Amino acid sequence: MAGLLWLLQDPRTLQVRSPVAASDPDFPDYVASLIGAPVTSGDTFDVLQNGDDIFAAMLKAVEGAQRRISFESFIYSDGEISARFTQAFVAAARRGVDVRIVLDGYGANDLPAASISQLDAAGVRLVWFNNVRAWSLDRVNYRTHRKVLVVDGTVAFTGGVGLADHWRGTAQDPDHWRDTQVSVRGPAVRALEASFYENWIESGGAEAPRLDPEPAEQRQATPGARSIVAWSNFSGGASNVKLLYLLSIAAARQSIDIQSPYVVLDSSLRWSLDQARSRGVRVRLLTDGDHTDAGPVKAASRAGYDALLARGVAIAEFAPTMMHVKAMTVDGTWSVVGTANLDNRSLELNDELVVGVHDPVLASTLKRAFDADLGRSTALDLERWRNRPLWRRGQERFWSLFGELF
Repeated sequence: MAGLLWLLQDPRTLQVRSPVAASDPDFPDYVASLIGAPVTSGDTFDVLQNGDDIFAAMLKAVEGAQRRISFESFIYSDGEISARFTQAFVAAARRGVDVRIVLDGYGANDLPAASISQLDAAGVRLVWFNNVRAWSLDRVNYRTHRKVLVVDGTVAFTGGVGLADHWRGTAQDPDHWRDTQVSVRGPAVRALEASFYENWIESGGAEAPRLDPEPAEQRQATPGARSIVAWSNFSGGASNVKLLYLLSIAAARQSIDIQSPYVVLDSSLRWSLDQARSRGVRVRLLTDGDHTDAGPVKAASRAGYDALLARGVAIAEFAPTMMHVKAMTVDGTWSVVGTANLDNRSLELNDELVVGVHDPVLASTLKRAFDADLGRSTALDLERWRNRPLWRRGQERFWSLFGELF
């Protein structure tokens, strides 16, 4: 085990700097040139908070589909929510819609056989990403954590939400999670759909259809949001998703607000946040608290709090329930939203999907949500944090040894 953990360590710290500020209108072009992803113009984003609003919008899109549905998820669990989506997918396929689904072979392995049979009988095409089998244990650590729904090539959804009943509701109690999803319209939808078809093909899908032609507004100076869709696969180095995060932090000149349930920082992210604080950037980190679905990861996250607090990073833990939001805003103009957590599993092991968006309207909406969540959270104080029980510090130190696996 010690040898495995040593091999997983990053070979070097990436010291990423940005001469272009996040608020600069040219920042999306600067990022795009470095990660090799196009910039789209004229995109619109709606922020959907918590399961009741999120699932209603997604189901409405599925029920109105006329041509094709592309859906990929890490989680598709037995329950009321998954049953509703199964019936919606079945109904769409029966009226002639081309429905394709990619599910993670580990995260969605509790989908009932009866649901799979219903989907298959209706003509829904379902493939599994890295199905867990005895002869494929070498790939068990590499999962698709992407969550994307694209309908008719015109609207897409991505964010933290999978199909499980604990996402229902309004984050009103510990049994119902707090999460955010974005609905996207515009040229960026094409790139989101392309990310689906990469994993469709990788998982054994027979072919990808011809996607809709690139919209004319892609090549014009269209007002509205300018976006970059980045996706990643298992990588021994820095993925596009990780580079997008590092460049975003490096471009901050005033403020960074980060929401992530899992915060296990590698040396590159620690260096980047340290440099941001050295530039006088206000950094606020909002993460999950005692209500968590991953106790060891929470302990490993807390092992890094001391150094962050000492550098002036404001940290708060969400109190009412599990907080599963993955969003970052920089300088009131640049946002990163999607499926990736701020940990090694998301940034180097999983297949992930995020969207970088240059739009003060979206950034303002996400900031209001951040501030509202902050009001339901427990702010940490460095002195009190250092006085926590010794047994907790020992537990955190132990689990931090496995940070590269988290």
